[in-house]
Amino acid sequence: MIAQLKSAGMTVAEYLAWEAEQPIKHEYIDGEVYAMAGATLPHNDIAVNLTSLLRPFLREKGCKVRMSDAKVKVSEEGPYFYPDLVVSCDERDRRAIEAIQYPCLIVEVLSPSTGAFDYGQKFQFYRQIPTLKEYVLIDATQIRIDRYTQNAAGKWELTAYPEDGGDLEDCPLELSSLGFRCDLGLIYEDVELKGDPNFDIE
Repeated sequence: MIAQLKSAGMTVAEYLAWEAEQPIKHEYIDGEVYAMAGATLPHNDIAVNLTSLLRPFLREKGCKVRMSDAKVKVSEEGPYFYPDLVVSCDERDRRAIEAIQYPCLIVEVLSPSTGAFDYGQKFQFYRQIPTLKEYVLIDATQIRIDRYTQNAAGKWELTAYPEDGGDLEDCPLELSSLGFRCDLGLIYEDVELKGDPNFDIE
């Protein structure tokens, strides 16, 4: 979640060296460095729930799920982001120390201050990652999930959860990049939802 501009004109090498000495995380876009804002408790609860569901499932597949302290490198020149959840099945990422570069799934939990950026410019950057097959955005104010998947033609297609008028119990979230399915209720388990009238990503 980008909070404010901290610096400008940094090279990638300068950013990596500088951020390693900072007490908080910073994202990097085109030479500009942005501080990361803190998350709400519902935001954190959703990320923990999904990570807890994925971790035992992925262990058998040789894949690894990481949470918001894991940096994702879009390219050698950047940007560098901290998604709420990232999954990679690439052996190169298992050995990585600094950043994930070959993810197959990225998940962002939305906040009022970052929802538009996550749907727009950030998704444009993420689509530049050749290994990325799935991008999921989870609302932290209501039960709503948008899932983008790349089809055989390389086009990104949207599936929204739950479907209009659909029963939550009959509408499991499917992550096709991993062969994973779970009830939406498990993702929102023990999450305090309070709709925010200022949160609008349309």
